[in-house]
Amino acid sequence: MVAGKGAQAASADRRLQDLGIELPAVPTPFGSYVETVKTGNLLFLSGMLPVVDHKPAYVGRLAGDLAVETGRSAAYTAALGALAAAKGHLGTLDKITRIVRLGVFIATLDESINQPKIADAASDFFKEVFGIDKLAVRSVIGVASLPLNVPIVIEVTFEIAI
Repeated sequence: MVAGKGAQAASADRRLQDLGIELPAVPTPFGSYVETVKTGNLLFLSGMLPVVDHKPAYVGRLAGDLAVETGRSAAYTAALGALAAAKGHLGTLDKITRIVRLGVFIATLDESINQPKIADAASDFFKEVFGIDKLAVRSVIGVASLPLNVPIVIEVTFEIAI
């Protein structure tokens, strides 16, 4: 929430509440790795999948099985999981001082699709929660396949207050 001159923006946790968004359960790994690692003032997240209750909520590839809007929904679901993982590690999203990097991997067919528009669903969600001044640099990469046949995986690096 953008506040008037001299006022502070609402905290990320409060912003989620104001938006009526409840984070899902903290994601759990599908293999031999951890979801989050903190080093110094950075919190790295493993590839976040669009899962609900530890099951893929979306499967297939964009421009083939799935439409762009479905890809955007999958990106949003993965972003929710990313915030759940960060909050699970930090206890609060208010310790996040910046989103440093957002990597978006999209399973596509050879045909051209609007990959940036799909990735924007995650970026726009983070902008709503943290504000435009905390937006990340971003890479969007089309790939042939992703784990569990999901259409999208996001990787996030957060800067945190220590």
